[in-house]
Amino acid sequence: MIPIYLGYTFTIEPRDPATEILIAELGYTGFESFTENEAGVIAYIQKGEAFPEGKPVVFGDLLTDIHILQNPDFTITYKAEEIEQVNWNEEWEKNFDPIEVDGKCAVRAPFHTKTDVTYDIVIEPKMSFGTGHHETTHMMIKHLLKMDLDGKKTLDMGCGTGVLAILAEMRGAKPIDAIDIDNWCYLNSLENADRNSCKHISVYEGQVSLLENKDYDIIIANINRNILLQDIPAYAKCLPENGILFLSGFYTEDIPLISEKCNEHGLYFVSNYERNNWVACKFEKRA
Repeated sequence: MIPIYLGYTFTIEPRDPATEILIAELGYTGFESFTENEAGVIAYIQKGEAFPEGKPVVFGDLLTDIHILQNPDFTITYKAEEIEQVNWNEEWEKNFDPIEVDGKCAVRAPFHTKTDVTYDIVIEPKMSFGTGHHETTHMMIKHLLKMDLDGKKTLDMGCGTGVLAILAEMRGAKPIDAIDIDNWCYLNSLENADRNSCKHISVYEGQVSLLENKDYDIIIANINRNILLQDIPAYAKCLPENGILFLSGFYTEDIPLISEKCNEHGLYFVSNYERNNWVACKFEKRA
């Protein structure tokens, strides 16, 4: 059976930087592919996944975490239509350019030319989120490039394409667990780990309940504010004293709220990166 997709055409004024922020937030809520245009962006999601009762013009609970739609600095309108088939690989290949972080790490597709960097990561994102183009993934890469990962037991929570887990292994981390609740992300992370000849990454489909009785030296969680606030207590239980937690997927103004929740569980702010109001923070577990 061919899945039916909904295509949401968003008209955005002003277009930048709202388009990139909207794509990121939609990606975290289940939208699977995006095509940018001069007016904004078209976002795709399976109809059965988002709207089981077939109401394509009702966002419902999907609006909960999409802050940009309520930002008075931007005017965003949308319309929806059913789309029976989309060549997803063709869509993202049109818009996926290789990226480079700090002259040390490149993230590219198989059809891109290899670059002269220390860490050359090859991924096919397909319907998964996390190519390194968005600020959150880019900043998490920066954190990992600065961190001594050699022999560190690591968790990539909300792994998406698996790009952060792959970089962690390239920098010496092992063993590594990569977890995502989305089946596409699970399958894509398996594929990308194999493509990059990773030997120490175990990929799981599921959520925070999988962390019961687990322990890690380093936890990477690039999700969204509400999920992070819910799951921080579980992350804290998995970390020893001096363990490191990297968090991203939220805005600069959310740092006090995130830090307060971390402090309640013995996790204390160390540093952060910021790009276009998105942040990636480093916390340390202390007695």
